This record gives sequence, structure tokens and C-alpha cells, in this order.
Amino acid sequence: MVKGLQRSIGRAPGGAHGVSAARFVYRIEHTITVDGATGVGFGTVVIGDIPEGNIQLLGAVAYVQFTGPTSANLGDTWSGDYGIGTTPASDATITGADINVIPSTAVGPAVAEASPRTRGVFDASSPIAVLDNTDGALELNLNLLIDDADIGADGIAVAALGELFLHYMALGDD
Repeated sequence: MVKGLQRSIGRAPGGAHGVSAARFVYRIEHTITVDGATGVGFGTVVIGDIPEGNIQLLGAVAYVQFTGPTSANLGDTWSGDYGIGTTPASDATITGADINVIPSTAVGPAVAEASPRTRGVFDASSPIAVLDNTDGALELNLNLLIDDADIGADGIAVAALGELFLHYMALGDD
């Protein structure tokens, strides 16, 4: 018979063994409409919902590849940045809640309008506050910026393909 700490841990109530966390994998197979007739191009697309409740992110990693249409309005070797957050990009910058899951991550340069598969990682050195999703309204937004010199029109359809691995802890709900 096992005695001591191992036996005590085995008899503890559920969740008493440490942090009770969950892992989600979001498949990214979306098209982002990027506007960039003047200035830096920007666009956003919702890639999924965040579970309802008070959510503390423990970590996140994304792998994304972007492919533009064969178009004279997007440079063959375009570069830019992407991030994932709980708000959509509304201008030519991605800051704050636009990138509170995956920080701004450099993309490119592309080859024949296809970017390399780019890894973005949650910045654990500056953890965010608990996400208040008690109303279930928060979404994950993939936000993309394309450098000004590389885009010359609005409505450019850029395909995004990849995965987001999200590890979180639910801290209750109202």
C-alpha cells in the first residue's frame, strides 16, 4: 500500500492537485480583407470565441501563414505584422487589446505573395489582467498589418492558414 504524500494527493478532492487549466486549439482558415489604399494596410477577422467566464491566459502560441491574391495592388515580397487579441484592428496600428493574446509579430518577406509560416508567442513577462468574458461576448481577432510600400488598394483578400494553441484557466462566472 502506498503511504505518505502520494496517497494524500490521490485522495484529495478534484482540482486540488494544482492548477486546473484547459487547452483549446483554434484552426485558422480565414480570409482577411485588408484596406491599404493610403498608408499602412490593416484588416481583421474573427477566428473564434473565448470561453465564457473570467479567463486568465496561461499561454498561447500561433503559427500562421498569409497568402495574398496575385494582384498588382499587393507586392510579391510584402512584409507586415500580425497579432491576436480581443478587439479588432480599427486603424493602421495594433496595440492594447488588439494584441493581448499574441503580441505584434513580424511577417515576411513574402515570396510570390505567400508569407513564411510565422510563429507568435504570448508574452508571459507582461501578463494581462483577467479577461472578463462573463457575458460571453469576447472574440479572438486575427489582426494583420501590411507595410505601406507593399499595398496600394482597399479590399485586398489575404488568406490566413494556421493554428492558435490557447491555454487558460477559468476563474468562475457570474
